[in-house]
Amino acid sequence: MSVLETIRQVRRHLEENGRVSLRMLRREFSLDDDTLAEVIEELVDIQRVARREDNALAWVGPLAASVSPTAPPPPRETPKHLADKIRQSKASVEGERKQVTVLFADVKGSMDLAESLDPEAFSKIMSRFFAILTEGVERFEGFVDKFTGDGIMALFGAPIAHEDHAQRACYAALHLKDEIARYATELKREHGLSFSTRMGLNSGEVVVGSISEDLRMDYTAQGHTVGLASRMENLAEPNTCFVSANTAALARGYFDLEDLGEFRVKGVANPMHVYRLNGMGTSRNRFDVSRSRGLSRFVGRASDLRTLEDALEQT
Repeated sequence: MSVLETIRQVRRHLEENGRVSLRMLRREFSLDDDTLAEVIEELVDIQRVARREDNALAWVGPLAASVSPTAPPPPRETPKHLADKIRQSKASVEGERKQVTVLFADVKGSMDLAESLDPEAFSKIMSRFFAILTEGVERFEGFVDKFTGDGIMALFGAPIAHEDHAQRACYAALHLKDEIARYATELKREHGLSFSTRMGLNSGEVVVGSISEDLRMDYTAQGHTVGLASRMENLAEPNTCFVSANTAALARGYFDLEDLGEFRVKGVANPMHVYRLNGMGTSRNRFDVSRSRGLSRFVGRASDLRTLEDALEQT
C-alpha cells in the first residue's frame, strides 16, 4: 500500500471514529515510526483535519454527515486558457520531478470566527474567500492543489512548468494580500468582523502524478518542500506572507524581501532565514537583477568592442 493510500484510509478511519490512539493506528495499518510521522504531518500540518493530543489523533475536519462551516467550496471549473495548457503539457508532466513554489494561505483564528457566526453565514464568507484565493492563484497560472478547510494549498510550476515559478507565487501573494484586505474591510463594515489571513511560500522539488481528463490531480504534493511552506504560513503574522530562504534566493531583486533573521523550524536541523514579502522590488528582468549585483568588466575584448562600434556606426 502506498503512503498516499495509507493516508486516505487513516483519514477515513479517523473521521468515522473521531479520536484514535497512535498505538491503534500502528497496529491497524502496520505503520512504522517514519510512516506514522508522515501520516501525522499530512493530516495535522498539511490537510489540517486532525490535531495531535498526547498519544492520539483527534478529528477536527468537516463531518461528512453535517454541514460544516469549514467545508471546502464546490469544485470550480478551471479557466479555459489554463485547461488548454494543462492538457497540452499532460504527457510531459506525469511522474516527473518538478521544481515548484508552494503557497499556503488560511484564515487566522478561523475556529473562533466560526464559533461567533451562524454556520450558514460563515460558510458564505468562506466561499467568497475561497473564490478570491482561487482566482488570484489562477491569475498567475498557479494551480490549487487542495483546500485545507480554512484555506488553500497551491502550486506554481506544476502541472504547467514555469521557470519563474517563485516570482509568480510572490506576485500572486501580493495580489491576494490586496484583494483580501479589501474583502476584510467589507466584512468589517458590514458585519463588524475582524478577518485576517496568513500566507507562506517555499520553493523546492516535488514529484507530480497523473492528471485525469477532467484535470483532477490524482496526486498530492508531499514532503519537505510542502512541509516548509506550511511552516512559513504558521510563522506568519496576520495579513503577511512569510517566505523561506529557498524562495527568497529565486525572487531576490524582483521583490522587497525583509530579512527577519533566523528561526527554528520544525523539520530543519539548523535555524533558517525567514523573510517577509513586503512588496515589489526595483528589478523587472534578469538583467536588472544582474546589474544590481554588479556587472563584470570586459577583459581582453577591445577588438570585439571595436567591431561592435563599427557595426553601430555603419547602422
